[in-house]
Amino acid sequence: MMINDVIGKFPGRSIGSHKGDFGHVLVIAGSAGYTGAAYLTSQAAALSGAGLVTLAIGRSIYDIMAVKLTEVMVKPFFETKDFSLSLLAERELLNFSQKITSVAIGPGISQNKETQHLVRNLVAKLNKPIVLDADGILAVAGHVDIFKNLKAPIVMTPHPGEMSKLTGKDIIEIQNMRKDIALETAALYNTVLVLKGHNTIVAGPKGELYENQTGNPGMASGGMGDVLTGMIAGFEAQGLDQFSASVLGVYFHGMAGDAAAKEKGVLSLLATDLLNKLPEVLKTLG
Repeated sequence: MMINDVIGKFPGRSIGSHKGDFGHVLVIAGSAGYTGAAYLTSQAAALSGAGLVTLAIGRSIYDIMAVKLTEVMVKPFFETKDFSLSLLAERELLNFSQKITSVAIGPGISQNKETQHLVRNLVAKLNKPIVLDADGILAVAGHVDIFKNLKAPIVMTPHPGEMSKLTGKDIIEIQNMRKDIALETAALYNTVLVLKGHNTIVAGPKGELYENQTGNPGMASGGMGDVLTGMIAGFEAQGLDQFSASVLGVYFHGMAGDAAAKEKGVLSLLATDLLNKLPEVLKTLG
């Protein structure tokens, strides 16, 4: 697949457009010690063009996130002792999801058992496109049956370690057979699968395949995947299908990393540097 073909699918903006035309992303993320992941995902969704972004967060860290995020709406829900979202939040989250266009689940959400149970319930019941990352992926690893009756399409964005948990395969085997294993897993789970790393692979459930060429070693640092998750959810909210949103996400995510590395070098590259470069690299879409 050629990247220009995917870029050509991106919807334009008419002069009479309003925020409701560009979707509403719900970000379900964060817990004690992981407010940064929630911030990066939410901000990336907003910077990628979503008309509205709401972050769902545990009540105890509402104040922190409300200060960190200006353009993103922050909504508190029932929480666990880890300040992660609890099962008591499920009904309210499902009700709220009827107002939104796409959902990002997982960054910094914790491996609290109750929260992991909540994630599985949401994946099974949500009827809006989902991007599942980080602890969200770990919650569904080994639960393939959930994916047999999905109400909405899903993108999963594992790094090799999370891919190992999903597949039961050794990380070395995964890295040696990235394309084959990504395609196999996408078909098994009936999802779009984004296998992160050098030359990130995007695989679709029907054999679609894209190998990314942007990005650099400086992007091997915390928070980079959170930015990607927000970007893909933001592109979905604007009407792109899951495979196209994922391809554009990894391509422009890498471009932002390359633009930042050109100024800073690779040793000091941070995820917030990518956020700062998104407006520059996304000009070609607007």
